[in-house]
Amino acid sequence: MESLAQLEVLCERLYNSLDSAERTHAENTLKCFSTNIDYISQCQYILDNALTPYALMLASSSLLKQVTDHSLSLHLQLDIRTYLLNYLAKRGPELQNFVIGSLIELLCRLTKFGWFDDDRFRELSKESIDFLNQGTLHYAIGLNILNQLVSEMNQPNSGMPSSHHRRVACSFRDQCLLQIFQISLTSLHQLKSDAISRLQELALSLSLKCLSFDFIGTSVDESSEEFGTVQIPASWKNLLEEITTVQIFFDYYTLSNPPVAKESLECLVRLASVRRSLFTNDAARSKFLDHLMSGTKDILRTGKGLADHDNYHEFCRLLGRFRVNYQLSELVTMEGYGEWIRLVAEFTSKSLLSWQWASSSVYYLLGLWSRLVSSVPYLKGDVPSFLDEFVPKIVEGYITSRLDSAQGDIQDDLSEHPLDNVDLLQDQLDCFPLLCRFQYESSSLFVIKVMEPILQVYMERGQLQSGDNSELSIVEAKLAWIVHIIAAVLKTKQSVGCSTESQEIIDAELSARVLRLVSVADTGLHSQRYSDLSKQRLDRALLSFFLNFRKSYVGDQAMHSSKQLYARLSELIGLNDHLLLLDFFIRKIATNLKCYTECEEVIGQTLSLFLELASGYMTGKLLLKLETVRFIISNHTKEHFPFLEEHRCSRSRTTFHYIIGWLIFLEDSVALFKSSMESLQQTFASLESTPETLFRTDSVKYALIGVMRDLRGLAMATNSRRSYGFLFDWIYPSRMPVLLRGISHWADTPEVTTPLLKFMAEFVLNKAQRLVFDASSPNGILLFREVSKILVAYGSRILVLPTKSDIYDQRYKGMWISLTVLSRALSGNYVNFGVFELYGDRALADALDIALKMTLAIPLADILAYRKLMKAYFAFVEVLFSSHLAFVLGLDSRTFIHIAGSLELGLKGFDANISSQCASAIDNLASFYFNKITMGESPTLPAAISLARHIAECPALLSEILKSLFEIVLFEDCSNQWSLSRPILSLILINEQMFADLKAQILTRQAVDQQPRIAACFDKLMTDISRSLDSKNRDKFTQNLTVFRHEFRGK
Repeated sequence: MESLAQLEVLCERLYNSLDSAERTHAENTLKCFSTNIDYISQCQYILDNALTPYALMLASSSLLKQVTDHSLSLHLQLDIRTYLLNYLAKRGPELQNFVIGSLIELLCRLTKFGWFDDDRFRELSKESIDFLNQGTLHYAIGLNILNQLVSEMNQPNSGMPSSHHRRVACSFRDQCLLQIFQISLTSLHQLKSDAISRLQELALSLSLKCLSFDFIGTSVDESSEEFGTVQIPASWKNLLEEITTVQIFFDYYTLSNPPVAKESLECLVRLASVRRSLFTNDAARSKFLDHLMSGTKDILRTGKGLADHDNYHEFCRLLGRFRVNYQLSELVTMEGYGEWIRLVAEFTSKSLLSWQWASSSVYYLLGLWSRLVSSVPYLKGDVPSFLDEFVPKIVEGYITSRLDSAQGDIQDDLSEHPLDNVDLLQDQLDCFPLLCRFQYESSSLFVIKVMEPILQVYMERGQLQSGDNSELSIVEAKLAWIVHIIAAVLKTKQSVGCSTESQEIIDAELSARVLRLVSVADTGLHSQRYSDLSKQRLDRALLSFFLNFRKSYVGDQAMHSSKQLYARLSELIGLNDHLLLLDFFIRKIATNLKCYTECEEVIGQTLSLFLELASGYMTGKLLLKLETVRFIISNHTKEHFPFLEEHRCSRSRTTFHYIIGWLIFLEDSVALFKSSMESLQQTFASLESTPETLFRTDSVKYALIGVMRDLRGLAMATNSRRSYGFLFDWIYPSRMPVLLRGISHWADTPEVTTPLLKFMAEFVLNKAQRLVFDASSPNGILLFREVSKILVAYGSRILVLPTKSDIYDQRYKGMWISLTVLSRALSGNYVNFGVFELYGDRALADALDIALKMTLAIPLADILAYRKLMKAYFAFVEVLFSSHLAFVLGLDSRTFIHIAGSLELGLKGFDANISSQCASAIDNLASFYFNKITMGESPTLPAAISLARHIAECPALLSEILKSLFEIVLFEDCSNQWSLSRPILSLILINEQMFADLKAQILTRQAVDQQPRIAACFDKLMTDISRSLDSKNRDKFTQNLTVFRHEFRGK
């Protein structure tokens, strides 16, 4: 008992101590209970004898980890299960809630893991009824068991392959879920008049979990409120068609307060989403719909519970589900449709007025109206829809509410302002255009009527020398809303009940007002306000308008098919074709790039528009005719565009030069290219003339950072052999020494090395076969020599630098970019690497050597922890095993085994691309072994001799890799089975005894009655497979493996 008392003290410290050292000591001392299966009996002893809830919690959580992480014997699992049921029945009512929860989680985890091993595991749902037939405390335990059981079956576990989880979940769905849902409904009826809201909440929670079950394995994102149709099984049909099933949830909503009322609505949201095909016939479905409409109509009429925000939001979601599952043609035929649609319209209007309170909920209502409007063309018969009456009011209400929001007292906080909540803004604006175009003439007249006086005020304020900033901010916020709305309307050109010609004229009327606004937004007083948030929001709205207008009315065919729009624009503001409009757009782009020095949001959006215009073939050609574009190409310096020297806009600098490069290379002119490079040439000349003693100054640092970002943008824009040749000839050989000096002097400064190495990674990438030199050209070899110099200069310095606190930014980031540079250079197919050894050039050997040193300096755990580092490492290793296997085999055995071991870890990763790269590397290694050692008379090549020595040092290496490959194929959901089949065959053919041993291991882990079937599967695997690695034999093995996997998993 003394040791138990000590354990209770440790548990108290583990869960309650504020001293981290105490907690860590307690955790390390008690870790054995969760890691060593010999302690399972002691966990039971603690449960029987401990007096503190923290000791009970330790025992329960330790058993849970044991069950999840270790394969316990069936007998032991059943013993623990029986013990837990008895324990909960006897001691459950007196335990703390967190202990009960942990014990129930353990019971349900055991049930899931043993589901197919013994019939008794499948009886838990029936056994929980025994708890429901007892007192209140036992009733709560029974409902908790069922709640946790449904959750457990619906959630994948780390200790169970996803394919096995899905099979268990489907079996549970078919055998138990309907019964559990019926239990939840029965409980709700029984507890309806009960004063104990906790039991009601548990019963409702159980209903919700049943209705939210992943019935068909679609793995819906739990963090999202959106989901598709609920795929209820056919066996549930009779239960759902009963009128009481839907009614009980409406009753609970009416009778209850939050959170019970909210959960009732959540259940109704799921029921409203039930698939159409579930119902017996259209009459049954109509009856179900009628009940949903009646229930929602009652809530709308009384407003019961809608003062609570959670209830309100959930009710909006319920109304929104009508758009997903029901057509307008169905709704209009329902009795009481007229009153229902009127009540929904009134509710929507009130919601729009409460914009601050209901902003995140309005999306669902707008979505409903948008769907109803889009269904009007398909409405048959004379039954009125009443949409003509209500939709214009909703449009006007939405616009008015947005303008009112601008008037409200909103803090200039990017996370709070509705114009800065990009996702919510986009959701609302996606739904709105269809509503606006439904009665387009009246809607557009309302927009113009609202906009004209605000625009007039804005123009007048711009002419003043100074003004009230807060009042001007409100005017700009209102204009931003109107511009966003017009931009969204232009994005959706299709219209209901409106001809193309009249639609274009209305688009022109709205666009003309926005273009007039653009003309005044950068003049007078407004030109001094670029640092104001309201001005930035307005400019972001204008950029959205430009982008959507360009997609609809500027481009290859747009002008010819939009004559009415351009004719009306010519009358209104004198812009009669899209070349004039493009010039208008570009002048605004240039103004933004000149005047915004620090606002990365506006700069980023401006460059997105510029890129959109430049990347269109026709619009790109037209841009080159404009003086403003010619000026930008010739003067892309910080003097003209101050954002280029702003650190927070550094990524935009690369994008800016990518666009410039794109435009330059469209014309395919050497003269234009050279003239555009003058500013960069001056920077390089300045760096070249800087003496060594001054190369570590800030001016050099920022010049290097800037020029590397600029060059990377230009390199990204070279997509042909000719355009790449322009840049290559400009950089090599005269300017490469600056890069080498930069990396040598600044190796300890990631701010400099990252853009420099990223430029090199882009420069050596052979995309679109741009790095194809003439047959007599040595340029590929010369380029690789420069790559080698830079990598050696960086690697040799970074490896000896002391490790700082942020190891990723200081070391790993530069290392993974270096590996990417080398991988791309090695796999670019523009260098004959045999030349280096032939002529005694150390460039290749030095590059491989420094890259290997960098990889070995990073612990494997860190490689696997950082995603970008992991991708670069395995891409590099694949290239090594594919094209430079002799180098790998020439390493010492310890290093070789380390690299080969990392491939096994990569196979087990979650990324299919990395797994495939590892499989390819292993296949290259195994194929070399098979061809040169297994099938060879005796190894004569130095590489083959080295490989034989490595394998002799670690005989289990290949067998462990083969075992891992089989485990992945058989027990995991692998999307890259074809890639994995290649090394499996190679490894089997190397040593068939190794395969026989593995087969015996797998068989012994199967149930006795399954072993003959599994043995037959293994026999079929090698049917018609010969001892060769030709493509025909490999393809046959891949087919056999597919059949083998299917039959093996079909147990």
